Amino acid sequence: MSASAIQVTDLRKVYTVPEREAGLQAALRSLIRPRVREVQAVAGVSFQIAPGEIVGFLGPNGAGKTTTLKMLAGLLHPTSGEARVLGYVPHRRERAFLSQMTLVMGNRNQLQWDLPAADSFELQRAIYRIPPAEFRATRDAFIELMEVGSLISKPVRNLSLGERMKMEIIGALLHRPGLLFLDEPTIGLDVTMQRRIRNFIASYNQRYGATVMLTSHYMADVEALCRRVIVIHHGRVLYDGPLSGLVDRFATYRQISLSLSEPADLSAYGEVVANAGTRVTLRVPKAEISLLSARLLAEQSIADLTIEEPPIDDVIERVFATE
Repeated sequence: MSASAIQVTDLRKVYTVPEREAGLQAALRSLIRPRVREVQAVAGVSFQIAPGEIVGFLGPNGAGKTTTLKMLAGLLHPTSGEARVLGYVPHRRERAFLSQMTLVMGNRNQLQWDLPAADSFELQRAIYRIPPAEFRATRDAFIELMEVGSLISKPVRNLSLGERMKMEIIGALLHRPGLLFLDEPTIGLDVTMQRRIRNFIASYNQRYGATVMLTSHYMADVEALCRRVIVIHHGRVLYDGPLSGLVDRFATYRQISLSLSEPADLSAYGEVVANAGTRVTLRVPKAEISLLSARLLAEQSIADLTIEEPPIDDVIERVFATE
């Protein structure tokens, strides 16, 4: 087995799509001489992920995230390049490989819609040939962690979105895979459900030493789980490194949160991004943070002053703007 859980070198995926104009004549011409064009979904990405890492895989819609995950999970054959996952070539879909990984997509259902989740869990046990005692211990531990004991006998169609997502994750992890590809696992969920699923993923990683590759548009997921992020756009890697380094590299400003003794106009010190009377937040250039903080303390009646990193959502937008 490779020293890296995932090793990707110049991985590419190109789709050939038909192209024609509207109208009957164009349709007839396309039958005789069809026109096609190539679309690069993934344009040569390279990275390595160590065993046990939780890595955020970020990018806007259409950046190539899901296509990359599908190639690493063996669902798509790459056009070129090389991928080694747990020492295997994913698209060969060897049983030993499939038994060690799982792919969870937040917008796809894997459980049987009309059956209770408990029945789908039994089906997973049969597919992965999990010994009955091990299956029961794992299932019961996951049900307790997710607090869904009262729900496993209900048909999946009768569960809420958050409850279904909990069941989907439990079902996907019953065989205790060492590698998790999680594609928007908290999409559409409320804040409480998101937090519960994040806690479950963190607990699973700690308990089993699993490697996790996570895509999410909720930056709270990334901040809570990932020390490292890979940012891609138009199928290319823009950044690969610590989450904190992303802020240092692309955030050219800091935020100063102030508690004032009385309301005041602080627009002369920086961009006012929030103003609730005596609670004000300023956005100021990173290079001027020390000078402006000293000026504020000297010139204004301030009860409290806090210097903060910008929200990670803003930093990601900055990455794309820079690209």
